[in-house]
Amino acid sequence: MASTTQTPNGGYQIQFVGVDKRRRSVRLGTVKPKLVEMVKLRIEQMVANQKAGVLYDAELTQWVNGLADTLHDKLARVGLVEPRQARKVVGLKQFLDDFVLRRTDVKPATREVWKQPIRNLIGHFGPERDISTIHEADALDFRQSLVDSKLAPATIAKRLQFARTFFHDARRRKLIPSNPFAEVSAKSVVRLDQRRFVTQAETASLLEACPNHDWRTIITLARYGGLRCPSEVLSLRWQDIDWDKRRINVPSPKTAHHGKESRIIPLFPELQATLEEAWERALEGAVYVVDERYRKSSNASTGWRNCNLRTTFEKIIKRAGLQPWPKLFHALRSSRETELAQEFPIHVVTGWLGNTPTIAMRHYLLTTDSDFERATTAKGSSEKAVQNPVQQAPETRRNPSQQSLEKCEISKENGTLQHGATWCNMPQRRRQDSNLR
Repeated sequence: MASTTQTPNGGYQIQFVGVDKRRRSVRLGTVKPKLVEMVKLRIEQMVANQKAGVLYDAELTQWVNGLADTLHDKLARVGLVEPRQARKVVGLKQFLDDFVLRRTDVKPATREVWKQPIRNLIGHFGPERDISTIHEADALDFRQSLVDSKLAPATIAKRLQFARTFFHDARRRKLIPSNPFAEVSAKSVVRLDQRRFVTQAETASLLEACPNHDWRTIITLARYGGLRCPSEVLSLRWQDIDWDKRRINVPSPKTAHHGKESRIIPLFPELQATLEEAWERALEGAVYVVDERYRKSSNASTGWRNCNLRTTFEKIIKRAGLQPWPKLFHALRSSRETELAQEFPIHVVTGWLGNTPTIAMRHYLLTTDSDFERATTAKGSSEKAVQNPVQQAPETRRNPSQQSLEKCEISKENGTLQHGATWCNMPQRRRQDSNLR
């Protein structure tokens, strides 16, 4: 058993006899008596476990791990716990650099995207900031700094998501006790003003304004095939097109690391003429549907980029008499998914375009003018459909006609069930329903 004594200066110490029969003491200083009793109880548990030769249980181990360094050192000096090793200070920049180097499983494009949130974190906290000293209040201040920078809500949400990923790795490596960004997030707002439905008439104008057949192929594959541009459009090979089965195997570099290296789409009728023209114009031995020089200029060491294509596409749009819109190629893809969703089930459409129903509903599907036109032109038939059930409803309450009863009797005699048998059973079902009510 341990005993508690109070020193002349008002402090407390706990004395106990260890497994070696020697008396030892732990000075706690001036603390509350309740804390003294709790530490005394824990010391008695540790001494009992040592005498019995058993390990500390989970509860006791958790208590020891949560001790401040000062008290932990006092318990270590009397042999109740193992001394703690001096914790190595890990600076923010050092950790983030190591994190990027370790993640060999991600694509160069992802590392390129990480650069901006890393610059934000280092700029806000400083390169030498000990990551263990960054707490949730600091994470909230970091979010506010992004807001003050006038960044778009979607951008802020994405950079906070990356920060959570970075510090989640630090927590799993026991470099920090908890993730300060775990509960710090921002709402990602979908800006409807940046979404644009490109009509088929506008697409025809774009194709007429193209400088060559390669650009006609690029726009057609993005608008009527729903391919991501530039990665999927410029990765499509002639061997991916099955002319007999009228299907196209679309390579998908973006989703390859998720185990979805490709997907199959129909050879839509809108693609037929353009692909046939591209085939006739292709050079001998050509591998890719679109001239490979476009692929080389867009597929850099840091991943796919469409900046070169965007410049030319903006010129084509203006030449077609249109005004450039935000997310140039994304609008073509979302326009196609919107059209397909009007004809096919959503799981079929998302399977063809390589996204999910949730993503499609949030970022792709649009309400078009044709939707309003169909709704207004169908008004007359809708009113008629509403009126018919109202007019026919009373008929179901009528008694069955003599002719129907005769049909019911005939069906019983023949041993078969005819349409008239429905009328025969209706009074009985009505009585059963009345009893239930």
